[in-house]
Amino acid sequence: MNSLNSYLNTEIQPLKHTTSIGEVQDFFEDFTYSHFPVTEDGVYIGCVSKESIEFLTPSALLNENRFHFERFFVRFNMIWLDVLEVFAKNEANLLPVLDEKNNYIGYYELEDVIRFLHETPFLKEEGGILIVEKEVNTFSMSQVAQIVESNQAKILGLFISNVAQNKVEITIKISQSGLNDIIQTFRRYDYEIISEHQEDSYLNGLKERSDYLDKYLNI
Repeated sequence: MNSLNSYLNTEIQPLKHTTSIGEVQDFFEDFTYSHFPVTEDGVYIGCVSKESIEFLTPSALLNENRFHFERFFVRFNMIWLDVLEVFAKNEANLLPVLDEKNNYIGYYELEDVIRFLHETPFLKEEGGILIVEKEVNTFSMSQVAQIVESNQAKILGLFISNVAQNKVEITIKISQSGLNDIIQTFRRYDYEIISEHQEDSYLNGLKERSDYLDKYLNI
């Protein structure tokens, strides 16, 4: 798996602060970026968005409209999960990348970061996805791992996918598709199973008994 750094893009030079609004409007017509970085004498001063300059006077300069700039960026050494978070927070499909001395060195495109994510074991390796829920004050990551591994399986990935009303939802990628024993163990530890699984013997048993009762009542 490559480092995210290998996706650093320098193909298109950043916009200059002396660029006219009309040129920037034409730029966004040619490219599908939501934002693009602006520099002054090679120093990053912010991002201009397609939406913010749509109705500005074409003859004006970017420098005259700095109050429209958004000043988000990521560092070259940031991990991919933090980079993805910055994408989400700013609703952008492009992020400027700065080095440790705040020099502009390029940009990441959201499509490339998603491609990188697809190369992680969480998405690339075969396995089953299980979503469980439990009260926050009784939840333990170590317990989740112990439940999975006690059933001779391995965790390929795990993250908290939601927290609401004092309950935490955990999404787990497990190294085997047969999840029934793991599901039943989670239930014994008072976890609620949020995801649906055909191999869930408990729910299948309930369905069979329900079907039997329906037939009996309809006799």
